[in-house]
Amino acid sequence: MKKLLATLPLLAALFGHVAFADRVKDLASIEGVQDNDITGFGLVVGLDGTGDDTRSPVVKAALTKLLKRLGNTVDPTDMKMKNVAAVILTAKLPAFGRPGQKVDVTISSMGNAKSLAGGTLLASPLKGPDLKTWAIAQGALSVGGFSAEGASGSTTKKNYTLVGSIPGGATLQGVAPTQMPSKELVLVLGTADFTTATRLQAAIDGALPGIARTIDASRVVVSISGEWKTKVPDLIAKLEAIEVDPDLKAKVVIDEKTGTIVVGEAVTLRAAAITFGSLTVEVTEAPIVSQPIAPSIGKGGGKTKVVANTTIKIDEQNSTMKVMKKAATVGDVAAAFASLGAKPRDLVSILRALKAAGALRAELETM
Repeated sequence: MKKLLATLPLLAALFGHVAFADRVKDLASIEGVQDNDITGFGLVVGLDGTGDDTRSPVVKAALTKLLKRLGNTVDPTDMKMKNVAAVILTAKLPAFGRPGQKVDVTISSMGNAKSLAGGTLLASPLKGPDLKTWAIAQGALSVGGFSAEGASGSTTKKNYTLVGSIPGGATLQGVAPTQMPSKELVLVLGTADFTTATRLQAAIDGALPGIARTIDASRVVVSISGEWKTKVPDLIAKLEAIEVDPDLKAKVVIDEKTGTIVVGEAVTLRAAAITFGSLTVEVTEAPIVSQPIAPSIGKGGGKTKVVANTTIKIDEQNSTMKVMKKAATVGDVAAAFASLGAKPRDLVSILRALKAAGALRAELETM
């Protein structure tokens, strides 16, 4: 953590004062022109004994139906497979998608399979909320990990093996229901912000005067008029290439599970005095066996007992008061935190205390 904090000022010095502009293509999307989720059910075969339980009714029913469709009739009670797994498929139907286009598909185990590594997905339909089949998926899975189990119960595992993917594994079967706008384009910001919306309108006016207006914090409407009525794709391409400097919220993101802290570009600090330390309480249990003295044993009054022996040790570190100067850039903020020499857990408490005191000019977000 200290090394990380020490490198932040250098990175800020290199990049902190450079003005970055984003393309409209990266900031906003066109209302009505979007990807749609499609989902399906399938079977993965060819597993090395790592499939679903042999008694799984889902696998048996699906296999019986599949084999019957292929001209083979099998009694489900005779099926005892460990190399088959029932899975859920998820993919995206892209806007303006056409039949024959390939899309990626993700395969997730829905039963008690141990691993999908080495498996092959049988041809499975992917459907939308309208229950129409929009794609067919099939192919060998890419898992990116492995798991092995010995007869004695010992196991070895690398990465997560119950979710895999097939790049380009689904073939579209229909035309995506996306309509090209004809009267106006509504640009919807990925993050609603009035300042960014007005900057977006100003940037469009600079390239195409008089055709854009801001509706609210997330929408800017561009009129399709004049020569652009017959060249809507060209207008969209021109708009997407326009650069805008988006406004950023002052935010600090904290992930307490991993001790990760990310300080945003707009974060600033006011001068503050800080002292912090740590209190460690260590409780040690060392039971002692108490034996009775010899005379008491003969009289029947002595018994052997286990007596609890508890030792409590308290360690409180002393810390001097440190002054944090006003910090106006992310580099200054990083340098101020690095000067404290605090561990991630301590730094989380310090950030919250600074926020409560009004010295941290940012929003705290805990993941």
